[in-house]
Amino acid sequence: MKAMIFAAGLGTRLKPITDNIPKALVEVQGIPLLEIAIKKLLASGCKDIIVNIHHYGNQIVEFLEEKHYFHANIEVSDETEMLLETGGGLWKARDFLDGWEPFLVCNVDVVSNIDLGEMLRWHKEQQALATLAVSHRNTSRYFLFDEDMRLSGWENTKEGKRLIVRSPEKPLQHFAFSGIHIIEPDIFPMINEKGRFSITDVYLKLAAEQKILGYDHTGRFWMDLGKPADLATAASIDMNDVMKA
Repeated sequence: MKAMIFAAGLGTRLKPITDNIPKALVEVQGIPLLEIAIKKLLASGCKDIIVNIHHYGNQIVEFLEEKHYFHANIEVSDETEMLLETGGGLWKARDFLDGWEPFLVCNVDVVSNIDLGEMLRWHKEQQALATLAVSHRNTSRYFLFDEDMRLSGWENTKEGKRLIVRSPEKPLQHFAFSGIHIIEPDIFPMINEKGRFSITDVYLKLAAEQKILGYDHTGRFWMDLGKPADLATAASIDMNDVMKA
């Protein structure tokens, strides 16, 4: 299976740590976030990986070279000139990701022990266009799903914004997105946006007609290491558990 790691972010929330290094090379227990993500993907059977870069992207390239690209087929999608966000970044990498099988996408600053193989099996069984890892946890932005875990809307509770794209009979369920997706290459011809855009907007646009599902991993370990305080908390993580399949 192919995979993409979103590693081009500015790491604003991790300042001042990211003043001189990219977020992808911030370390947890002495291991760069990018290495954690790559080893998790390799253990899960992903041998073809593309990493997008922007902020101090040259350092990421040097790191991959020093690691001999982890003896896998790892390429770089260069967004140095313009940060394209999640949707634009995915579109730029489409030639690498396109093919006949689903591919996996993950954020570099997310660590978890989610069973990606199990998530892939569920995605295939459900014949979804895209499957989003989600869980029950407190946040300000939620994806809304019906009783069959089909994406039906989005809500920002902090700003009081709500968008419903499907209206099932029963109340919608609130889930927080976990920064991990499995996507069918069939999605590329359906994307009309260009330049810088969010994949969330694409999902919500397509969800009215296409099968965009949520994969509930509530109960599994998951952390977003976006702030310095999170790195301190992560000092007690079992890294072997995180990096296994």
